[in-house]
Amino acid sequence: MGVSLKDIAERAGVSLATVSNVVNGYRPVGERTRQRVQRAIDELGYTPNLSARHLRRGRTGLIALAIPELTNPYFAELAEIAIREAGSLGYTLVMENTAGAYDAELSLLNGAQRHVIDGLVFSPVRIGRDEVLARTSDTPLVLIGEGVHDVPYDHIAIDNVAASRLAVRHLLALGRRRVAFIGARLGDESQAAHLRLRGYREALTEAGLPYRPELVAVTARFGRRDGVRAMRDLLDLDEPPDAVFGYNDLIAIGAVRAAREAGRDVPGEVAVVGIDDIEESRFGTPTLTTIAPDKEQIAHLAVRRLIARIEGAQVAGPLTPATPFRLVTRESTGFRSAAGTG
Repeated sequence: MGVSLKDIAERAGVSLATVSNVVNGYRPVGERTRQRVQRAIDELGYTPNLSARHLRRGRTGLIALAIPELTNPYFAELAEIAIREAGSLGYTLVMENTAGAYDAELSLLNGAQRHVIDGLVFSPVRIGRDEVLARTSDTPLVLIGEGVHDVPYDHIAIDNVAASRLAVRHLLALGRRRVAFIGARLGDESQAAHLRLRGYREALTEAGLPYRPELVAVTARFGRRDGVRAMRDLLDLDEPPDAVFGYNDLIAIGAVRAAREAGRDVPGEVAVVGIDDIEESRFGTPTLTTIAPDKEQIAHLAVRRLIARIEGAQVAGPLTPATPFRLVTRESTGFRSAAGTG
């Protein structure tokens, strides 16, 4: 037989209602009483039935994290943190892979899983502000990433313009003057690619350098192959770049590969910077200089805010913090680093 709340009440010498308040967090309980109840819980080895608790409250205990690309290491690393955070708060996190498809994103946004999940953490890339404002689902929603702005929902993201300026300023400080950007996109101006391009252009302007369209490469996706293809085209220019800022680490890693295949020294002839600080960036040859967003804070804020919304906590909103980021210098821009560090 499992340990019941009644068993805990008898061991702690308190009422069943007091034990319920401690276990479920319903009402404040005096610190001494709470400690006595917790001691009884520990001694008896009580484990709450989270499924039953959620069902009593009309919930499933499931939240979803919807991402555009399951194979992207950035999202995999973010998901691992989010799963851990959800579990610590008594929820199970399930994954939804939209593959960046407009119809899939729109379906999720408007409640395709509303009878299965209690809330959704969503990183959209195709839908925009109009679709979010026209949303028909009342399932609690927290946005992450940089695809949608100025909407009445919690939105956890870095400042892409500022992050990109920092990356390009670093390259310019090394004396590079033909800085390319790989990962531009056509379409919605609120997309992260446009914001990162804007930061790139602002850094050039600050340095008194002209914007050169031939040094900006549009890519279909944001993977290693896209970086390779774009870098090969850039190296064929009459005046190839002496530095590259990649939309993300995967593109930057592809650019490094293409440069080295072409016999170009990295960073001697071409310095490279990415964004995301994925684990792979610390183990390549050379290791990759990158902008490191605070993935821990992004995942923690998103999950905690979503669960607060689900449970009806009194929270101000919408929450739209610019989460921290930092420049991590490594070998791809001429800084020494041991594999797996920095």
